[in-house]
Amino acid sequence: MHADNKKTIRKLKTVGGQIDGLIKMIEDNRYCIDISNQIMASISILKNINKEVLQAHLEHCVYQSLNSDDEEDIKQKIEEIEKVIDKLNKI
Repeated sequence: MHADNKKTIRKLKTVGGQIDGLIKMIEDNRYCIDISNQIMASISILKNINKEVLQAHLEHCVYQSLNSDDEEDIKQKIEEIEKVIDKLNKI
């Protein structure tokens, strides 16, 4: 992975903490809107992490592939990105 590993791990740990907090909120029967706001905050961080990972993939893996003579690898990288875009459109 070519994204900033330390930054990515830090953000994922933040989301992990938020998820732990969400579990506690539900166990404590907290107000639904408060829970929903916390869920949206977690989703936002995860989307941001995914964007950074995909940007790094494009800038490194896809770029390297496009600058190679390996037509099969180029085709594979393009198909991978197409699948990710399709998945993102379904979220």
